[in-house]
Amino acid sequence: MEKIDRLFDRLAKPFFNHAHWLIRLGLGISFFLHGYGKIPISEGLVGWLGSNGVIAPQIIAPLLAWGEVMAGLGIILGGILGLYLKTLGNVITRLSGGAVGVIMIGAIYIAHSDWAWFVGERGQVLLASEQIFLLLLGIFFAIRGNKV
Repeated sequence: MEKIDRLFDRLAKPFFNHAHWLIRLGLGISFFLHGYGKIPISEGLVGWLGSNGVIAPQIIAPLLAWGEVMAGLGIILGGILGLYLKTLGNVITRLSGGAVGVIMIGAIYIAHSDWAWFVGERGQVLLASEQIFLLLLGIFFAIRGNKV
């Protein structure tokens, strides 16, 4: 087993310092696309938010869409800036990760509150893997910044 593990270490070593880009790009692109798909803001989105109890949906809808776009870009640009301006890139990554976390908590509460926490007789699942994945990645980048 140790030989296999050492082999994997040798094969992966050239990629160690760049592997964080896999999750950074996945989160950044996903969040950007979620927000971009809401622009321009439709009356349907505003109405849907209002019907789910969101106060001032005409204000929240564009904040949500642009928040998703900017958080996605921030995750990616924070990593790029971190190569040259370490502190600025780190702060942008952490703020963007925090924004992702806050948006996803809202999304889970508002859009997915009817989902079950466990698999049950009706086949419901623990939320959806995408929502959990995005929430946890946002929290990860809020905590670690560019120190991954």
